[in-house]
Amino acid sequence: MPIRVAVIGAGSWGTTVAALASRNVPTVLWARRPELAAEVAQDHRNTTYLEGFDLPEDLAATSDLAEATSAADVLVMGVPSHGMRSTLRELASHVRPWVPVVSLAKGLEEGTHLRMTEVIAEELPGHPVGVLTGPNLAQEILSGHAAATVVAFSDDHIAHELQKVFAGELFRVYTNPDVVGCEIAGALKNVVAIASGMADGLGTGDNTRAAVITRGLAELSRLGLAMGGQLVTFAGLAGMGDLVATCVSRQSRNRYVGEQLGKGRTIDEIVAEMRMVAEGIKTSRVVVEVAAQYGVDMPIAQEIHGVIHQGHTAADAYRGLLRRSHVSEMHGMG
Repeated sequence: MPIRVAVIGAGSWGTTVAALASRNVPTVLWARRPELAAEVAQDHRNTTYLEGFDLPEDLAATSDLAEATSAADVLVMGVPSHGMRSTLRELASHVRPWVPVVSLAKGLEEGTHLRMTEVIAEELPGHPVGVLTGPNLAQEILSGHAAATVVAFSDDHIAHELQKVFAGELFRVYTNPDVVGCEIAGALKNVVAIASGMADGLGTGDNTRAAVITRGLAELSRLGLAMGGQLVTFAGLAGMGDLVATCVSRQSRNRYVGEQLGKGRTIDEIVAEMRMVAEGIKTSRVVVEVAAQYGVDMPIAQEIHGVIHQGHTAADAYRGLLRRSHVSEMHGMG
């Protein structure tokens, strides 16, 4: 029997991952709204999040959580970080034992500071857990452009089996045993992307943006190492690759948030007009708390936190960074 995949969450990335998997194995996409599930199943479209893109006819969809999960051999969690735990509790009784669970969410849980795989492990104990992450912009992948990603599991056999599930002719999937590093990189790059967008909004130029991206990579690497990640991960697809894509793409929600902040708009105004979640907004608070817990210096994250949560302006943030004392480029990396 072929592996059966259930993708929980019909946002732009969840839908895209479901479309990729459906070309290899039977796949069902769960949408909370019945009308969206019907549109995917009958019209092969998701006009709410992916206007103008056709989805594979073999991709099934449902709004019934039990129907989606009860027969799954692989469970893919495509809901935002703030909804992860509650959704897991809804579906827990329907998932068969030992089914691998793949997280697509790039964030940390507020309050607990847990990574999404840790949240999954608490709500679905006994299930192998990992992440799918990388420089993956949904619209580019559905348009047929080449892309690469990482599937990170501590169990190498599971990782290689999932490689076959998601890989396509133009979608290359690599394995990585460093779940912690891949997950931390995916969460923190959203905060750096807000900083990069702020540089665009302020009109500071490419030199400034390059410095923000590079120093942002140093920050997420420092925290990732402190939390148990491997340095090489942060130079790879889950680290530098995803960071660059999120910081420079016009499709990036987090970069957009930063750009609008740089133009003088408030965070409440920006969020009110967005249909999809920019994970970096909530993560910016959590990452500052986690950095303090581990004693890691993260000046860019601190300045972004100040803009989003303390009423500082984007110009204030950049002046704050420039006033910092000069240190070695390798500061905190050893």
